[in-house]
Amino acid sequence: MTTRLLITGGATGLGKALAMTWAKHNARQVKICIADIHQTRGEETVTQLTALGVDAFFSLCDITNNEQIDATVSLIKQQWQGLDVVINNAGVATGGSLLGESISQWQWVLDINLLGMVRVSQAVLPIFKQQQHGYFINIASQAGLTPIPFMNSYNAVKAAVIALSETMKLELVHDNIDVSVVCPSFFKTHLDESMRTSEPAMEKMMNRAFDKADISAEQVAERIYQQAQQRTFLILTHKLGKKAYLMKKLLPSKMYINSMLKRTKGTKRLVTPSKAVEK
Repeated sequence: MTTRLLITGGATGLGKALAMTWAKHNARQVKICIADIHQTRGEETVTQLTALGVDAFFSLCDITNNEQIDATVSLIKQQWQGLDVVINNAGVATGGSLLGESISQWQWVLDINLLGMVRVSQAVLPIFKQQQHGYFINIASQAGLTPIPFMNSYNAVKAAVIALSETMKLELVHDNIDVSVVCPSFFKTHLDESMRTSEPAMEKMMNRAFDKADISAEQVAERIYQQAQQRTFLILTHKLGKKAYLMKKLLPSKMYINSMLKRTKGTKRLVTPSKAVEK
């Protein structure tokens, strides 16, 4: 049975790795739309998928732009007459202290990482309802489950993605539409390219975390693929992330907070005291 797949942010990083992983397992039984703002990279990814025997195409799609989202969905309906899986992967990174992040930075990450996912899901949902099946895979982050200091907007928005996904799961189950939410920790990817912060130390810390990651985007994608076959709701891809989440669930709140304070005390040195940024 052919699986028709839409991947937002599919031109590079985890999105591309997910496309290649689905292709590796199902090259002759998968159709993939790469939706991204990076046309050159997206077309290169499509070329690689096509070389593997995948029916694939690129659609220029900014997930903050309803017209581009609608055009992508229309193209999918025209090409495939339906859709089976949406991987809401497109996103950006932010970092900073509570005083160090402007409201405009909060609005930027909220508009992309949360509302972009909402826009795409709303555009696709009528197709899923009409055909009486579908599957959303929403990419959140470990940061939404077990936040660390000085990543205020990113942590909060990813936590919102988790809440959105759980709500979607409960709301759509009677329509035979399934939902998973993925919470990876740091891995080698291109997310640092989109990083916004007004505090240089935060950018250095984030880049160092990406560089030190001991797992690749391809490995994360494989773990997502395997758990998606079981339709696992909460997909955790990192062993330390699983351990941290388990601690949060099982330990008394005070004990967990004290543990996190010890683990993250080094981050305080990275941020110099400063006045609030302009709103």
